[in-house]
Amino acid sequence: MSAEEWLPIVFMMLMGLAVLIYAILDGYDLGVGMLLARADEAERDLMIASIGPFWDANETWLVLGIGILLVAFPLAHGIILTALYLPATFMLIGLILRGVAFDFRVKAHAHHKPAWNWAFIAGSALASFAQGYMLGMTIIGFKQGFWATAFALLIGACLCAGYALLGASWLIMKTEQDLQVRAIRWARRSLWLTTLGVAAVSIATPLVSRRIFVKWFSLPDFFLLLPIPLMTAVLLFALDRILRKLPRPGDRWNWVPFVSTAAVFVLAFHGLAYSLYPFLVVDSLNIWDAASAPESLLIILIGAAVVLPTILAYTIYSYSVFWGKAKELSYD
Repeated sequence: MSAEEWLPIVFMMLMGLAVLIYAILDGYDLGVGMLLARADEAERDLMIASIGPFWDANETWLVLGIGILLVAFPLAHGIILTALYLPATFMLIGLILRGVAFDFRVKAHAHHKPAWNWAFIAGSALASFAQGYMLGMTIIGFKQGFWATAFALLIGACLCAGYALLGASWLIMKTEQDLQVRAIRWARRSLWLTTLGVAAVSIATPLVSRRIFVKWFSLPDFFLLLPIPLMTAVLLFALDRILRKLPRPGDRWNWVPFVSTAAVFVLAFHGLAYSLYPFLVVDSLNIWDAASAPESLLIILIGAAVVLPTILAYTIYSYSVFWGKAKELSYD
């Protein structure tokens, strides 16, 4: 296989990895941001403390994913960002609002703090919904019309629920007593809309394209791929059962909801990636037609070989340092 053939595959895998890690890591802190709306002032401070060391670095994976799309697949970058410029703009507004609110809620006078809390909540919700809307539009190949828009709006709402499930599961791990109990209740409420979103994507994806339908339902591929939806369904059912039994004495199994939810995201992403490959725009633009010149990709790959392990190492190190239960928020 020539460099012209394998380099686009490598970069599609790297971009997919960056997007998946972003969805899980920034997904939980976006979820915590949205869940602030259901908490009182003392709980909000503890919730912010649980994501404080991580939330800003988590967004690095989004920058990496979009950066790879830009430099490795410039043609696809132009088409995708042109089709999604409005929701992408709203996503950026939401992320900026989150960043500003996170810092200003600390420095503001006491009577201004609730306003910055709600700004953080609104920024988290706006960014999450915009990402879900973009996902929905990507799945249907950027088609226009009432049903296409309705589907994208549904996926936007479901991704908000998925992030809220991740966020609540994170709080189950990181908090104790009353807030942990409330987080369990939030996770159970978010689970059903998350399940609806997974089901909607699973049903819609093969209906969008004859090619995707054949990939999933031709024999023997159907039986080889069947474990993906079955494992997803089992995980979602088990997650509901586990949440009903928490909290456990000694805080046992408090990590299971987060790991299970992350596994659902991984399986859903795997199924979607299989469906879309090798196209970046459904049945319209494949990775080889969209890729930069092989010489350029080789140079970029050298940079990625340095940057990606560095980001991974920093992520692992930061989580190891700040592991354990969140403590009372302090800026002394």
